[in-house]
Amino acid sequence: MNEIKTTRRNFIISSLALGGALVIGTRAQAAIVDAEPWDLANPAGSVEFTPWLTINADGSVIVRATAVDIGNGTLTQIAAYIKEELDPVWDQIKPQYASTNRDYLEENVYSNANVGGALAYFSGRSTGPARMDTYMQVAASARERLKAAAAAAWSVPAGEITITEGVLNHASGKSSGIGEFVQAAAAIQLAEEPKPKDRSEWTFLGKKHPGKVQLPQIVNGSLIYGVDVIVPKMVYAALRQSPVMGGTLKSFDADAVKSMPGVLAVVAVKPGDNVPTDLKPPFPFGVSTAQHAVAVIAEHYWQARTALDALPVEWDDGPGAQWKTTQQMNNAAIAALDKPGEKVEVSTGDFDGVFKAARKTVEGTYLTPYCEQAPMEPLNGTAMVTPERVDFWHPSQHSQMAYMVAADETGVKPENVFFHQTFVGGGFGRRVFSDDARMVVAVAKHFPGRPVHVIWSREEATRQGRYRPLMAGRLWAALGDDGYPTALQGRVSGGPGFFVSGINDTAITALLPNVQIESQTVPFHILTGPYRGPGYNSNAFFIETFLDECAVAAGVDPMEYRLQIFGKWADIGWAKCLNEVKAKSRWGEALPKGQGRGVAIANWGMGGKADAGTTVATVAKVEVSKEGVLKILQIDLAFDTGRIVNEDAVRTELEGGTMFGLNMAVNEGLNIKDGQIVEGNFDEYPMLRMADMPAQINVHFGGLSDNPRFNEIGEPPAGVIGPAVGNAIFQATGTRIRQMPFRTQDMSWS
Repeated sequence: MNEIKTTRRNFIISSLALGGALVIGTRAQAAIVDAEPWDLANPAGSVEFTPWLTINADGSVIVRATAVDIGNGTLTQIAAYIKEELDPVWDQIKPQYASTNRDYLEENVYSNANVGGALAYFSGRSTGPARMDTYMQVAASARERLKAAAAAAWSVPAGEITITEGVLNHASGKSSGIGEFVQAAAAIQLAEEPKPKDRSEWTFLGKKHPGKVQLPQIVNGSLIYGVDVIVPKMVYAALRQSPVMGGTLKSFDADAVKSMPGVLAVVAVKPGDNVPTDLKPPFPFGVSTAQHAVAVIAEHYWQARTALDALPVEWDDGPGAQWKTTQQMNNAAIAALDKPGEKVEVSTGDFDGVFKAARKTVEGTYLTPYCEQAPMEPLNGTAMVTPERVDFWHPSQHSQMAYMVAADETGVKPENVFFHQTFVGGGFGRRVFSDDARMVVAVAKHFPGRPVHVIWSREEATRQGRYRPLMAGRLWAALGDDGYPTALQGRVSGGPGFFVSGINDTAITALLPNVQIESQTVPFHILTGPYRGPGYNSNAFFIETFLDECAVAAGVDPMEYRLQIFGKWADIGWAKCLNEVKAKSRWGEALPKGQGRGVAIANWGMGGKADAGTTVATVAKVEVSKEGVLKILQIDLAFDTGRIVNEDAVRTELEGGTMFGLNMAVNEGLNIKDGQIVEGNFDEYPMLRMADMPAQINVHFGGLSDNPRFNEIGEPPAGVIGPAVGNAIFQATGTRIRQMPFRTQDMSWS
């Protein structure tokens, strides 16, 4: 092959097409996001040569997406970029998932083309600048080529031609659908590539509020999730992993069930039973290995499940069995805070000297439990493995990683692995690391030549999670004569995982001159993973509950306390958000006994920098009966992402994230007995019901700073609702809540 060097912009926008289609993208096929999202057929007559955009002769537009849509609207947002720059008919924009096989064969044509590198195929961040710029650039390039082609045909200046709703128009009355000029447009070479529109020229982004592009298929039931997959000659497998994480499979008696109806095979999965490869995981945090497991394969799922329940299996629990109770693990996490952390996360100034000289100090210890993501769709996937090829249908949150895992587990060359992304019935971080993908392929490779649909029972999925880690935190503050902090020390501990992530996503560690934050890993055996604001969701609870305690110790209203502190921060969004929720929640208005308001503010993604990440301030109004029954009356929240492009989508994400965080704070918490997770289904793991919903959730837009960024919105609200409710409970009852879930704490008062 000849080496070709090109600039990133020219690579993205280079174009040529034959046979009735203009394509901005390179050759290969993509999985269609439709009723059958793995359908690889390209439109008849299309010829591809750059990755992103195809315009068909009928005026329809295909845009290829790397970011998996898990209900967060990534496909809709990508379509909106095309609409803004090219203005085809909205319903004629057809997003497709970009092929991971093609990306590999064409040297990371998608993942390295200015859309996020290792995070390119991750299921979020659709408004990141790299992704946004890429899609708007290719659409702008297509628009100008179409106008130039029409101008040549009509003998008019291209600058006098517009495109509206998929139609090229000229003041002379000449008009044509964009599909009629795709062949001519493909041959156009512009003197220079156009720049995307300035924000002041937008007519769609920030102005219109389209619903998710897949809503029609959701409504009519044609949308295919992983659990819906049916392919010819498919069989089913029921899976059971070691009840104690890290345990090993000692033995099983396949003969005891092989004569049961429909049973085809009983197979074992063991870690390291894959063919070693030199593939690098396409995700910065690495990839999980297989776990010890046994699976029954049968003609139908219930046959497999029934046989699995009857299968005699013996496990070696391993060292994880030493953790006999939840309280034992809680105590271990808290005890770790009694000694200096093994790692210093943040250190500024002379915090030790300030503490020694301080007249008044405040201290608080906090705890958050393991939590399960509990997606509606149970873990599942379908794989057909042969020595030469793998086909894999899966509801992944990171399709590139799942693709690589399939190659790694089977030893089949990546060019012969074909990953078919389905829609996802909830993720929340559970489907990111592809440990579930590996287990599917590990089972299927033992039954080669037929597609094997592996399904976790709800109980198995709950007890084999990649949970939010159990975390403990202890904070100390030295208060000056005015009651405001002059120094802050913090220690956090938890099992291996994301427990320190987000610790610097608060302005207070940047504002105070004397700060030290330390971390300590506790050797728990429970596996952990991302969980809607990983690390941040616990750290926000620690810091914002503690800040409330400092305000009480200083005798200052908690809202005013925060305004005084964060009003000095260079990022004006913090004060704007606080002032917005202060006004809209009617903060300070007298409430009857047993009711209270609480406030919390935090930022997801700032990394200690101003004008970065997403800031959310929340005020919760609660009522607590004398018997300690909690009711959420009202939630008001304001946010700062800098700018927004779809108000309805932002509102939905903020409401959903708030509900997720509320359930996490009030209800969720897994228990451990003899190293095993106790809870298995929703009767044991309580979730918010409709009757538990707050009477009002008010999303306010007055906190936006108009800083030139479009930051993510799905994870930030999950961190602040918990401390806001906890602080409101204190105002209502005088009881300070320092541990989640709140339902386990005594909130009664007299």
